[in-house]
Amino acid sequence: MQRENRSERRSEHIDDRRTVKVSKYLSKHLRHQPERIGLTLDAAGWTEIDTLIAAAAAHGFRFTREELDHVVATNDKRRFAVEGTRIRASQGHSVDVDLGLPAATPPPYLYHGTVARHLGAIRAEGLRPMNRHDVHLSPDRETATRVGSRRGRPVVLSVDTAAMHRDGHVFHVSANGVWLTRTVPPQYLRFPSGTDPASRAVTARDVSRETGPAA
Repeated sequence: MQRENRSERRSEHIDDRRTVKVSKYLSKHLRHQPERIGLTLDAAGWTEIDTLIAAAAAHGFRFTREELDHVVATNDKRRFAVEGTRIRASQGHSVDVDLGLPAATPPPYLYHGTVARHLGAIRAEGLRPMNRHDVHLSPDRETATRVGSRRGRPVVLSVDTAAMHRDGHVFHVSANGVWLTRTVPPQYLRFPSGTDPASRAVTARDVSRETGPAA
């Protein structure tokens, strides 16, 4: 108990800006660019924590095991998973990994947070993974609203996942509760009343921003 209390007191000295900086660094190199710091992920996305810390230091970004543990423990989206001496991102990879998640039966509806400027492309093409492996769906409107609000005034879409599942679409759920599927065709999407079907069309590059590293 005393050891835990000492750890808690030390973590209080890690300020929020430093926590965000370390978290973004981990996301970048555990999801997207491990090779930039000479890091190798295994087939399931895991790497040794000591190896990660040493690789980061060798490339000019130093952080401690205490800081890493603080980021993992306090991240509200549980973006990272630690298993023994290893760490990986819970989901959101653009590099080739297999998280080994079993197929799961989704609830009748899941949700996706976006912004109005993307609705034209979404109505035409549905939701696509873009630079990620999968489309990310939220279990409730509140979470989807937070996701959408990172890019502006949020618009929350409902996804008829019961119908998708009946039609053979496969779903997985990550360790931090994000639902994953390869694509969501437009016929399974429910748009809020009052959204304009003639929303300005955007490019695929524009839409990819809503599935970027921040989620």
